[in-house]
Amino acid sequence: MKNSIENSSFGSLPDGTLLNLYTLTNASGIEMKVTDYGGIITSLKVPDRNGVFEDVVLGYDTIEQYLESSPYFGAVIGRYGNRIAKGKFLLDGIAYTLPINNGENHLHGGIRGFDKVVWAVEEIQKENGVGLKLMRTSPDMEEGYPGNLKVEVTYFLSNDNTVQFDYHGETDKKTIVNLTQHSYFNLSALKEDILGHELLLNANYFLPVDGSLIPTGELHPVSGTPFDFSSAKTIGKEIGLANVQLEYGGGYDHCWILNKGTEAMKFLGSLFESKSGRFMEVFTTEPAVQFYSGNFLDGNNIGKEGKSYGLRTGMCLETQHYPDSPNQSDFPSVELAPGEVYKTSTVYKFSVR
Repeated sequence: MKNSIENSSFGSLPDGTLLNLYTLTNASGIEMKVTDYGGIITSLKVPDRNGVFEDVVLGYDTIEQYLESSPYFGAVIGRYGNRIAKGKFLLDGIAYTLPINNGENHLHGGIRGFDKVVWAVEEIQKENGVGLKLMRTSPDMEEGYPGNLKVEVTYFLSNDNTVQFDYHGETDKKTIVNLTQHSYFNLSALKEDILGHELLLNANYFLPVDGSLIPTGELHPVSGTPFDFSSAKTIGKEIGLANVQLEYGGGYDHCWILNKGTEAMKFLGSLFESKSGRFMEVFTTEPAVQFYSGNFLDGNNIGKEGKSYGLRTGMCLETQHYPDSPNQSDFPSVELAPGEVYKTSTVYKFSVR
């Protein structure tokens, strides 16, 4: 089988803007569908241990469903992945105010973040795989963020069954940036919820949060807590324990600090679904990951093929810098100045066990 890219229509926006759906297929038969609206991965079909290809991400069949209601299914998130407390931050003494869209806080770039815009797309065809380069310039003060931010996000599906995300940004004015990808995974292809998935996270610390899910500023050891995934265990094993942090999140919705390694591309962890045999490993240049166990899925989102996305039918591993970093001086900086380049990469590797 040869790798290939096909382009088809994905309908249009209310203003008449035509949308495209790109189908990327690698030499092994793995198929990924991506639309230029929000850079959304609408479908990702990977084989189980018997060679049966099934869709392992949550999403919708039509653009109308994404426009009506979507908890960021499969989208590029920016300018800032995760929460910023009360939508406020200081940058070089200047106060900036962002839209409030998550309780009292700012989440995932605001009302109209990178998940809700149309990207320019360039197809990438190489011997070892196929990809898309998504491009846009976020104008100065879009959603309250300073600077014209020129962004490129590259998705590459290679013949070794990896999907790589490369993020690149440059600004003409000092700003903050923290991009991520928000696919919801279910390696059973929705035959089960995600509680039976075995998760391993290469992290000895996580960030406790307050009642509005903003980090308190401390780094807490995972040892002796339900947040210890340093050895693989099922997501459901301790999710129901009496624990104030689990109560705040309604489950896991926290940031884990990856253990430092010498290599730039660190091993983040892995996800395994025993019935299908599907195994996913994650590597990243980012310092942290937000693990979200689908706590706010409530069955009201009717997804592809009419499937209802109920509680914990999908989970996310959002590689990123820490939440609320602009307001927490001890956290790694998310500032980007003119002349600097924002550059991060994340890889998902699929196999079977």
